[in-house]
Parts: sequence; structure tokens; C-alpha cells
Amino acid sequence: MSTTQEKRNSILRDLKNLLIWISIALIIRWQVIEPRWIPSGSMLPTLQIQDKILVEKLTPKITSKSNLAKLKNKIVVFNVPEQLINAGYEADTALIKRVIGTPGDKVEVRDGNLYLNDIAQRNYFFDQNINYSIGPFIVPEDSLWVMGDNRNNSMDSHIWGFLPYKKVIGKAIFRYWPFNKIGPIRFPALNNLD
Repeated sequence: MSTTQEKRNSILRDLKNLLIWISIALIIRWQVIEPRWIPSGSMLPTLQIQDKILVEKLTPKITSKSNLAKLKNKIVVFNVPEQLINAGYEADTALIKRVIGTPGDKVEVRDGNLYLNDIAQRNYFFDQNINYSIGPFIVPEDSLWVMGDNRNNSMDSHIWGFLPYKKVIGKAIFRYWPFNKIGPIRFPALNNLD
């Protein structure tokens, strides 16, 4: 075999390998994990404006609708619900919020406090001093009740209602920017309230 032919075969082999790796990367990006950034303060203090996060996309595909309770307290990214599309949002817009209620849960905000199944939520400071009242509501089947951690400054279920589960893109799992906050996404530090 000539040197020219060997070079050509080597280039074709390298190109084939490159295309395979690009295909694998795209499949992972579309189906498994996706980078996102935080455009607003609705998830303060947990996520800051301009934080960059990774969203794991397998959970919505493998979580059965009868097992949505596993998403409680998780942060999810989702396509905007129909109510917001009707109000002028683009259908491919994504929002990020925390799952508060899953099917069968009773959700209410009154006297400045978040109640879940008639129990005042006091583990985190953002569950108190809420400046609106809503509910009580029972979360219907195949739906979630989502709220921003910045309860008083979040366009969430308290404004537009229940989130159909089919709108969920994935679960926020890891912050990769800024560098000083790299790591799994966690609740802010507990605030001792009692």
C-alpha cells in the first residue's frame, strides 16, 4: 500500500472516530445531561443569577407517574405551561423551580407560611414570610406544584397553577459555575427557627 493511501485511510479512520464521538456527545446532550444557566433571581438564594448548572434528563423519562413523590424538594427545569404560552411566552422557553407538591398533596400559603398537607414548612427560611396567600389546593394526578426559592419574587405555580409532569425536562443536579461554588446543588444552610 502506498504512503498516500495509508495517509488517506488514516484520515478517514480519524474522521470516522471523530464523527462517532460527536454523535455520542450530541446524544448525551439531547437525552442525558444538558447545560443551562440561571437568568433570573427566582431561585435565590439556592441558585444565583448567571449560575451555570447541569440538568439530568433521564429522571423524567424513567420516573413513573405513580412515583412522582420522589421529585419532592428537587429542582426541576421544565417547558413553560400552556397558561404562560397563552400569555405570550415562547413554547420552547424553560423555567426552573423547586417541586413542592406531588399528586395528592395539599398545598397552601397562608399567614406568610407554606403549608404542605396541613404542616407548616419550617425547615428553610424561604418557607416563611411569604407575602401572598393561596389555596388550599390538592395537586392533581400527573401534575406538580412548583415554587421558586425566592418565594416572593418568582413566577411559579402560585401564579399559573399546576405544572403538567409531561413539561418536565430534567432535574438540576450540579453547578459548574462560578468555580467557587462548583458541586451538587443543595438547599441553602438550614435556619434554626424554633
